[in-house]
Amino acid sequence: MCGIVAIFGDNTKQEVINMHAMLDKLSHRGPDDHGTYVDSSILLGQARLSIVDVAGGRQPILSEDKKKCIICNGEIYNHCKLRNSLRYEHRFSTNSDTEAILHLYEEEGEAAVAKLDGMFAFVIYDGEEILVARDPLGIKPLYYSHKDDSFLFASEIKALTGRADNIMEFPAGYYYSSRRGLVKYYDLPVFWEWKTDFDEISRGLHDRLYRAVEKRWMADVSVGCFLSGGLDSSLICAISKRNFDHLDTFSVGLEAESQDLIYARKVAQFLGTNHHEYVYTVEEVLEALPDVIYHLESFDPALVRSAIPCYFVSRLAKDYVKVILTGEGSDEVFAGYHYFKRFDDKQDVQQEALRIINGLHNMNLQRVDRATMAHSIEARVPFLDIEFVEYVMSINPELKLAGKEQRMEKWLLRQAFTGYLPDEILWRPKMEFAAGCGSEELITRWVENKISDAEFKQETQSLKDINISSKEELYYFRIFSDFFGSDVDNAAIGRWKGGFSREGSEL
Repeated sequence: MCGIVAIFGDNTKQEVINMHAMLDKLSHRGPDDHGTYVDSSILLGQARLSIVDVAGGRQPILSEDKKKCIICNGEIYNHCKLRNSLRYEHRFSTNSDTEAILHLYEEEGEAAVAKLDGMFAFVIYDGEEILVARDPLGIKPLYYSHKDDSFLFASEIKALTGRADNIMEFPAGYYYSSRRGLVKYYDLPVFWEWKTDFDEISRGLHDRLYRAVEKRWMADVSVGCFLSGGLDSSLICAISKRNFDHLDTFSVGLEAESQDLIYARKVAQFLGTNHHEYVYTVEEVLEALPDVIYHLESFDPALVRSAIPCYFVSRLAKDYVKVILTGEGSDEVFAGYHYFKRFDDKQDVQQEALRIINGLHNMNLQRVDRATMAHSIEARVPFLDIEFVEYVMSINPELKLAGKEQRMEKWLLRQAFTGYLPDEILWRPKMEFAAGCGSEELITRWVENKISDAEFKQETQSLKDINISSKEELYYFRIFSDFFGSDVDNAAIGRWKGGFSREGSEL
């Protein structure tokens, strides 16, 4: 895991200085090492958080002939399989997963991207052209911009602010090559026949989630789990504990007896984990708010609220682990949000699930990436394993609907893992992360007294392209603007905008 930057075009001494300044803005993503590659047409930089091949996996990584190089942010879970599948003999200089991408590219070119199983954003330079790619669901972030005749790429907006105009988000499931332009390489498949056999579905869910968790324990450093006491994080912990004797789990709350802390303790005691918790105060929340927004790179109210407990639990975990497993994605693939109860038509359920899965890249995934990387730890999301997501999306949507036949949300998942957790946890109703931690209404009430009605009306009317819907959002927007100015394309900011198509986009 790391932060990456790239400047592709005619490079001057000033651009080299810019690259180092950009890397400095990403040092929280990679405090272990900085590496650079400089050529007449490309500048590559990486701030490294050492996870796989801690001693030897320094980037940028060069090919055997020294003519090609790669920088990558992420993890490739099938890198060993890819190494063994290479047709030609390659002299690997590291044991890192990133080097497997480079050699696969040497053999298969752009087609290599679709063979990667993992979360990633990378840049490859082959001496003349570049290949830039982002994973299918956008688990790992990437942004880009133009400056004169150069393209600039970076893991976070803050690295590009002040150095380029019109900063945009690189779309998930796409790659860009200087030869072909922007190309979509992945779409969630469309299913014309849905799985309906309950026993088969139960086994399929169990086996695929189990494998998804197992592969995300790939690391040469310590690994732990966030534990809110809800179904999703508790299941990830339960599966992990079956494979490892020692497991560190982490939970936070605004009050010592908040619901998340109470239920997390019960799960930790049942599983026998080495559990850590932290109770934060109202004063700490208000003090941390600017730092949360700076790292989050959004002013969306729901996103900021949920980022606060994620920020504190990441700060807690950093003293014990370098990699953390989380429960993000389950509600999207299983139609687990409460509002799904209003849907009667299965096609509506499927389309809405696809819409919110495709929107995760700059909502929940952005939150967990930024909150964890703010404290230099890496988050992994087993529920968004591509094989698992595709399987769940092949299930008849009617079987996911809560309310029918007295079903609870995500009942298929609960049934598939019967016995893994106490029933009071396995069948605990859904509670939002911020609500469970006790912080959902805290800032909303506080901000109401900070902005007058007249201020709200005047400021929101002066904003041309940004719709601000509440005083809370305006307060966050003020902080965001102080950090990032107006160079960021509104579409690149983590805000819930609904479904949209990227077809026809160009870099």
